[in-house]
Amino acid sequence: MHELNPAAPDDAQALLQEGQQRLAAGDRAGAGAALLRARAHAATRLAAHNLIEQSGLDGAFATMFGLDCRIAPQDDIFHFFAGHPTSNNPLRDYLADGWRTLSELLLLLERADRPLVKMDHVLEFASGHGRFTRHLAKAIGAERVTVSDVVADAVAFSRATFGVQGFVSHAVPEQLAWPRRYDLVFVLSLFSHLPRGSWGRWLSVLWDAVAPGGLLVFSTHGIEAARRAGVTLDGEGYFFAASSESNAIDAQEYGTAFTDEHFVRARVRELGPAPAQAVVAPVWFWNHQDAWLLNK
Repeated sequence: MHELNPAAPDDAQALLQEGQQRLAAGDRAGAGAALLRARAHAATRLAAHNLIEQSGLDGAFATMFGLDCRIAPQDDIFHFFAGHPTSNNPLRDYLADGWRTLSELLLLLERADRPLVKMDHVLEFASGHGRFTRHLAKAIGAERVTVSDVVADAVAFSRATFGVQGFVSHAVPEQLAWPRRYDLVFVLSLFSHLPRGSWGRWLSVLWDAVAPGGLLVFSTHGIEAARRAGVTLDGEGYFFAASSESNAIDAQEYGTAFTDEHFVRARVRELGPAPAQAVVAPVWFWNHQDAWLLNK
């Protein structure tokens, strides 16, 4: 999607205000023109984007994706894209990345002969502000999707915006009570952030959320990710640094973790009941994180 030449910061704020005023006056064409220019400037990008999407103006990304493309102002993942040096259009990149994740999950489940479209109850855990949720809800229907995150406003945003069910998680794994069991529990990029003390505990608690015959799918920073990052794993096959893209969670509890296959399988062996199958697909998500599929 094409972006106009950016305005100066003061002009961008004036354009945003003009767009709001023209919307209030019923001038959709004038509002759209002002807001498209405001969207091209970093300071007003997200506010202008959300007004364009909410009002269905020309240039809305909803026309491209066929779903609700509003983005929460508190979304750390969007701000990660917005600050990344390779992102020329962070709005498009953020939305397309959720679609890419859906494609990669679909292919992973097809390889396991467990198609996503046949899953009646799907839990997306550590769901954030809906980068992936919006695409999942479109693919299988919002009524089949439940989200959970430790950040309360992230859950509230996804429930209100995408019509999914949702509940707030807990900082202590053992204090989380599941409202039901799920055919698929999908946990993207949580175990790539967990410290050693909670890594196996979260795996056990999330395994308990899987219905008999269901699947747990999660991702990790494996040995290739560790090689690219230039980190050395310890004797157990683990490394942790207290740093991440999240501003909402303490870095000591949500940093950056790397694990080799030996470490993950050792934690899997601690689960009860034991998985019928535990399969790893290296560098599967984003050509970076390993995908793990556990069959109950």
